[in-house]
Amino acid sequence: MTVALSADEARRIILRAQGFLGADARRGGVPAVLRRLGAVQLDTISVLARSHELVAYARLGAVGRAKVERAYWDDPARAFEYWCHAACVLPIDDWPLYAFRRRYYAVRKYRWHEVPPTVEKVLHQVRESGPVTTADLGGAKNGGPWWDWSDAKIAIEWLLDTGQVVCTRRVGWRRVYDLTERAVPAHLLAEELSDTECVTRLTRTAGRALGVATRADLVDFLRLKAPEAALLDGALASGATGLVPVRVSGWPERAADAWADPAALEGEPRGRHRTTLLSPFDSLVWDRPRTSRVFGFDHRLEAYVPKDKRVHGYFTMPVLSGGRLIGRVDPAREGTTLVARQVGLEPRAGRGAVEAMAEALAEAAAWVGCDAVRVERADPAVTVALSAALAEAL
Repeated sequence: MTVALSADEARRIILRAQGFLGADARRGGVPAVLRRLGAVQLDTISVLARSHELVAYARLGAVGRAKVERAYWDDPARAFEYWCHAACVLPIDDWPLYAFRRRYYAVRKYRWHEVPPTVEKVLHQVRESGPVTTADLGGAKNGGPWWDWSDAKIAIEWLLDTGQVVCTRRVGWRRVYDLTERAVPAHLLAEELSDTECVTRLTRTAGRALGVATRADLVDFLRLKAPEAALLDGALASGATGLVPVRVSGWPERAADAWADPAALEGEPRGRHRTTLLSPFDSLVWDRPRTSRVFGFDHRLEAYVPKDKRVHGYFTMPVLSGGRLIGRVDPAREGTTLVARQVGLEPRAGRGAVEAMAEALAEAAAWVGCDAVRVERADPAVTVALSAALAEAL
């Protein structure tokens, strides 16, 4: 039986599933956020903070950044790094579920680079001297562009891809690699799953994290290739994922048929909405077509767009308030001042949007140790109103 949902109902279910709505959202701290989301994307860009820190902050408020690091990279391991939607931190209990991807890389024997003949030597070094960083192995690059990796870097990353080594912690933002059998609990290593079992269980994880998701949303969450996407289709059709079919009125016809976690459909989502800045890599907004469909908000990361072609800024962060995306800000930091280099409010943001933007900026400033906020570029009327609101919020 297909459950009928309105677009607003679907949006609230999604917000609750993602930890932005409801009394339970803050329980369990950062480890619970990781379990709830199933995957937290990593990225090298650091503006106010790195993206994985911003994801926890957006849901928990001014959580200590050291707590975030301990929740992701600790000893014994609570999480590991691997490829999901992109490079992500994943709960350590999900190690068996990525066996299908490790097998794929082992057969392919290629990623971005040809695997060098020194790979066995690197594995031996990890076995004898690990845990190691690329610095211990002789460096990550040959001295050219970022993709000009050294043979040692290519080898260790291929060993990571195939599961022979694992990263469960970082030091100074450098991955620390160790033998998988030393870092991953034995009971997880002993769990051997088929490709079908892996994809089925990961689809359930993605469905629970997203709340309401189309088939395309689920495939994008896991970045499945065609053969694995076919396994997902079979698991959905058979009911093996535990997800149930829903139809969302108000979504485009081609995306109206979706899937939901049955637990997410139990009871109407209630509670206080978070008002916060969002990392563009946050799983609430990382899928641009989904963000447009759920929130009517068109957004893309412009960090890799030439400066003169950017519309909204380098690291534009959507602003969530009242369960809607009301605007965006491109932040920077100068000493103890948070600089809003560019601010924009959505045409349909409604009353209170300026105050909500001020609240989001003031809270973010306090979290990163700033005591002032400066607005550099916005509509003149917004600039005046926002500056007044910030004066009260700070």
